[in-house]
Amino acid sequence: MKHKLSFLKSLPAVAGLLAFALSPAFMQAQNLGKIRGHVTNPTGQPQDKGTVSLSTDGGATLKTTFPVDANGDYSGQATPGTYDVVYRAPDTPPGKIVDSVKGIKITVETEAVADIDMSRPEYINKLPPEEKKQLEELKQKNAAAIAANQAISHANADLKQVGQDKKDIEGAAAAAQQQLGASATKGDIQAKVNEIKAAKYADIETLMSNDIKAMPNEALLWTHLGYAQAGEQKYDDAITSYQKAVTLEKAATKPRLDVVAAAEAGQGEVYARTGKVPEANAAYDASAKDDPTRAAMNLRNQAIIFFQTHNSEAQVAAADEALKVNPNDPVLYYIKGQGLVGNSTIDPKTNRIVLPPDCMAAYQKYLELAPSGQFADEVAGILQQAGQKVTSSYHAPKSH
Repeated sequence: MKHKLSFLKSLPAVAGLLAFALSPAFMQAQNLGKIRGHVTNPTGQPQDKGTVSLSTDGGATLKTTFPVDANGDYSGQATPGTYDVVYRAPDTPPGKIVDSVKGIKITVETEAVADIDMSRPEYINKLPPEEKKQLEELKQKNAAAIAANQAISHANADLKQVGQDKKDIEGAAAAAQQQLGASATKGDIQAKVNEIKAAKYADIETLMSNDIKAMPNEALLWTHLGYAQAGEQKYDDAITSYQKAVTLEKAATKPRLDVVAAAEAGQGEVYARTGKVPEANAAYDASAKDDPTRAAMNLRNQAIIFFQTHNSEAQVAAADEALKVNPNDPVLYYIKGQGLVGNSTIDPKTNRIVLPPDCMAAYQKYLELAPSGQFADEVAGILQQAGQKVTSSYHAPKSH
């Protein structure tokens, strides 16, 4: 507040002092007292609208009014005195009030605090029966919403931990090597890898199982649970969890196709690792159909898993399907070649291996796409044993 100073024109000659008079507005401001408070609605939540006013006649006349903010709080200044503190909603008719606190004393020396709590029994008991019923229903809805929000918040924190656990599983080999040092044996390193993975899978299973108790219809939680169970080789449980995720998400108003596809791909992996080839193929095909944006990745994983499980026929078929989506992935040609190389024969005249044509073509394509790739030396060696010229830019490593 700007203070207006009124200077006197005639000054005493001896002192040279400036005399001034305070404006009435300044004098009044110095005599105001402060008041603040919080408004709670009948459900027990902050009342985020309306006004709080001061009155000396029970609300018939309102002297000073303060807005209630989004947090249910109000504050301001008023002339000292004893007041009724009145709350009115935006639609409260003139001359009416919703609730009040009586006998609040405002002084210049101290800040008055006047909370208006409409959730108190005295206020609730005065409500008509129909309003009491509606209020109880609203309280139940609010309680459910609060519980749901808390469950979501907790689940989001757990999902963040799951993401870290998955990274730790992927990096288990490097972590084991670092922990054990360069002198560790392969057996010791593998044992440490298994230990790290087991702990992480168990953590994911515990987190997701607990969250599912609070949110049993969240498909994403079931998908991660299936992942953990698969990692622990609880294959039947994993299939059940993945199927639960698919069923829940497909029944949603707006299904998240990436969640559906992830669960279906998870089923496919479990089926592939347990030798159920038709079921695996069906699950991976469904995954590619439901989420084409991840089809290349999921079909590639299918071929890799069949390769890891030494199912030559299935890995060749899976590689062919994956190549339809991504024909320039060298790893798929390697997997296909490896699946066909077992069908090679021996030429009795030259004593060289005779590669099946599709096998030879797959190996040549691998070297064309990845002449210095991870498997380049191995593939070139097989072709050379078969007496085949490497038709690519591959260069054999220099001998030392």
